[in-house]
Amino acid sequence: MGMFCFQCQETAGGKGCTIRGVCGKPEEVANLQDLLIYVLKGISDIVVKGKLDVTKIAQVNHELTNSLFMTITNANFDPEAIEKQIRKMLDLRGELLNQIKVGNLHDSATFKVNTKEEMIEKSRSVGVLSIQPEDVRSLKEMIKYGLKGMAAYAEHASNLGKEDPQIYSFIYEALAKSLDETISVEELVKLTLKTGEYGVKVMALLDEANTSKYGNPKITKVNIGVRTNPAILISGHDLADLHQLLEQTKGTGVDVYTHGEMLPAHYYPFFSKYDNLVGNYGNAWWKQIEEFEQFHGPILFTTNCIVPPRSDEVKGRIFTTGSVGYPGCEHIEADTNGKKDFSKIIKLAKSLPPPAQLESGSIIGGFAHNQVIELADRIVEAVKSGAIKKFFVMAGCDGRVKSREYYTEFAKKLPKDTVILTAGCAKYRYNKLDLGEINGIPRVLDAGQCNDSYSLAIIALKLKEVFGLDDLNKLPIVFNIAWYEQKAVIVLLALLYLGVKNIHLGPTLPGFLSPNVAKVLVEQFGIATIDTVDNDLNLFLNK
Repeated sequence: MGMFCFQCQETAGGKGCTIRGVCGKPEEVANLQDLLIYVLKGISDIVVKGKLDVTKIAQVNHELTNSLFMTITNANFDPEAIEKQIRKMLDLRGELLNQIKVGNLHDSATFKVNTKEEMIEKSRSVGVLSIQPEDVRSLKEMIKYGLKGMAAYAEHASNLGKEDPQIYSFIYEALAKSLDETISVEELVKLTLKTGEYGVKVMALLDEANTSKYGNPKITKVNIGVRTNPAILISGHDLADLHQLLEQTKGTGVDVYTHGEMLPAHYYPFFSKYDNLVGNYGNAWWKQIEEFEQFHGPILFTTNCIVPPRSDEVKGRIFTTGSVGYPGCEHIEADTNGKKDFSKIIKLAKSLPPPAQLESGSIIGGFAHNQVIELADRIVEAVKSGAIKKFFVMAGCDGRVKSREYYTEFAKKLPKDTVILTAGCAKYRYNKLDLGEINGIPRVLDAGQCNDSYSLAIIALKLKEVFGLDDLNKLPIVFNIAWYEQKAVIVLLALLYLGVKNIHLGPTLPGFLSPNVAKVLVEQFGIATIDTVDNDLNLFLNK
């Protein structure tokens, strides 16, 4: 077994990738990522045992979240970038060790490696399967994947000037506890729910960062056609990167299109002032293989999800920034003030043809919590009159496997007196369907990116208040969520912390759940996987 990874929904056989990741991650990258996580655990051991003040180690905090983000599925495939990050974290670890006088540190806080070969050798002894027994491994990994999602959201918020020291403190605490070989299953279950609690905090922080900078999302029609100008495609989630790109392309004759999870940027009023922000190009992340060939211009990845390109021509047009990386693609670093120079991308765009048109028309979104609460009276009246019988939360991720066609078919077969609440790239399975409206309210309400699942929770809590209910689970809301990677894990844990029960998760339950842990989730929280569309509709509509 050259590697072992089971952190995403598409993991081989639902059990684990052992030769090469289904995502395209090679053995070398998988092993180096395992070692990077091990170093982060050692740093956390130092911070916790040394009782260090997180407000005084800002660089470590930022590199901690960046490191976790780099290991998310489809984020960084570059072994040189991972090796460089390991060395950076080892240097920071050394600086922290000089600040404390604690003798009982874990091996992860003190081990030494010099060469890349030594790194690989060390990584083989500290990977996922080194954690025993199976149930403990399952819970520790679920917490770790939640932390990865938390780190991604914390990094986005930090890029917009919003930070919460409590979030950093919790990440250190949870990573340090993952080193404890005596910790019980019961303690880990509590830590899992605490991870969900901090998941709510970090999503609220990012929501504040986005809205305070760019305004509350508004109902917006987004163009999905193209113009005849040369163009840049920006993918990922980081609104700060989009902001900088729009400023630098302003007046250059180069258009900017969003892709994938950057689509919801159009909903923020701030960005409407840029006439060079043309629209959204393409669909969910996994279709980029074909769609990037048609775009013709350069592509900027601000976060995951990268799919390894199948041609050198496309790879030559891909640029990365932040936590993302791919071998052979130019990486753009920020300066000490957080500024990024995108002039090379703009120059390349001017030399290339405009994008080919994939489709035409528009899609509508912008139904984050503030906007939906403004519509609350109309929604409540529609529920009371029977015009809306049930809401279906269909947030989460999209992916490549054929079984995900379930979500498109499910949306098509939903009765016309139901409304879909969505966020994340799962929406691409149904956001271009003509599902109509109910009393002027679209039947698909897109709140935004995966982190905007927070908005869906706020909406549910507001409806609970409006209807005078004492339990969120008494609302006419069904949670039928698709997952793919680790940001979906923190969203799931956040929902469990908020008390949401009977969530259906698909297209499969996570491979990292041991039978016993899966049983706990089923018995305590009502977690279930999807069935056939017809069986699930019968179940949900007759509750």
